[in-house]
Amino acid sequence: MEWKKLLSSVQLGTENKNYISTHDGRSQFQRDFDRIVFSPAFRRLQDKTQVFPLPESDFVHTRLTHSLEVSVVGRSLGNLVGEKIISRHSELKNDFTKFHFGEIVAAACLAHDIGNPPFGHSGEESISEYFKNGNGKKFEDIISDKKKWNDLIKFEGNAQGFRIITKLQNPKVNGGLRLTYSTLAALTKYPKESLTDFDSKDNSQNKIYKKFGFFQSEKEIFKSVAEHTGLDKLSTTDYFWCRHPLSFLVEAADDICYRIMDLEDGYRLGLVTFNETEQLLKNLIRIELVSDYNQRDDAEKIGYLRAKAISELVKELAEVFLDNESNILSAKLNDELISLIPAAKGLLEIEKLSVEKIYRHRTVVEREAAGYEVIGGLLDAFINSFNEWLDGNIKPKNRTLVNLLPKRILQSASSDTENYERLLMIIDFISGMTDSFAVSLFRKIKGISLPGSRLTE
Repeated sequence: MEWKKLLSSVQLGTENKNYISTHDGRSQFQRDFDRIVFSPAFRRLQDKTQVFPLPESDFVHTRLTHSLEVSVVGRSLGNLVGEKIISRHSELKNDFTKFHFGEIVAAACLAHDIGNPPFGHSGEESISEYFKNGNGKKFEDIISDKKKWNDLIKFEGNAQGFRIITKLQNPKVNGGLRLTYSTLAALTKYPKESLTDFDSKDNSQNKIYKKFGFFQSEKEIFKSVAEHTGLDKLSTTDYFWCRHPLSFLVEAADDICYRIMDLEDGYRLGLVTFNETEQLLKNLIRIELVSDYNQRDDAEKIGYLRAKAISELVKELAEVFLDNESNILSAKLNDELISLIPAAKGLLEIEKLSVEKIYRHRTVVEREAAGYEVIGGLLDAFINSFNEWLDGNIKPKNRTLVNLLPKRILQSASSDTENYERLLMIIDFISGMTDSFAVSLFRKIKGISLPGSRLTE
């Protein structure tokens, strides 16, 4: 792979030579960032849970604040790496600065969770479970394409995010948000379809290609992304390419933030003691603490240590990326960057404690349990009513449910729409909901809560 091609500023859907780009002082990569910020899908992340359910605390992170923080860390990583890359490759100096690297990584980081359904990872699992073992299993015999069925029984928020950005946002515009090919490639940590020959093999690459990044419905779009950025193809028969080098930085920024910030959230909520949190963060820092450290209160100490830890981790990750540049460009690096840095052991200790004391906390487990019930119930209700409506034999009860679907779905579907696409349309609707809206709608259609009624609990 070559950096000049990897940094493509061409926007998806604008390959037509008659397309005129407006010059307003922003790079194309800055436009990517801005378009994501102003998209409805990004705004809905404010009411999607990171770890702890809302509205238990106004301090803990939502998917929105998490994405913003990951973007900030990603920009720093991109700038540090970009400065060295440009000094190593003189052919880049006329067209790129270190800030272009940072802008690409920042934009990709900003969108990395945009496809997450309500209730986070448990929401993903509940969609998968609905088709694998729930009422949705009946569609297995109808959907004959194994890869399409695999998209459903292994539903992936990363693939849903790619679908949202390239197709669902601005659905009447070719290319959706029309992000640059480089940002789309950097965003896709798992540039492969859901079912490949590779998945049945036991090899080292499974560490970084354990999931998939696009559905069958968007595989041709990603093929275009891969070709425009010059990603190496890793399979002659499947839709499977190597990672874009900057996707390693996107992944690393996410890894830093969810480990460090989830730990801080756990401390703020009293799930992890001050001494535990302080020691875990100190293990990541190799510099002397400020002289007035001991005069600060506990919350200030943790905030200070968190900032210093992230700063140290950014430097270590940038160094590891640069040390492995040749292997990354030749698609030979099969490890996550975070596993190669000096602080790797300390981060594993944080992860272990977080699993024990944070991710298994009662409120988190209760949210996960609710997610299965709510998402499964919504899928069942809307899939059945939507199919009945399309097939012209809808029951009176289900007609009211169809009226709750977005007009864009009703206007774009017909009796000829294949079952795979029908199911994806309903998944689009439900996975795009916020946590609060999903719970509210489920309660209403089940008669637990009625609009305008005091029956709200």
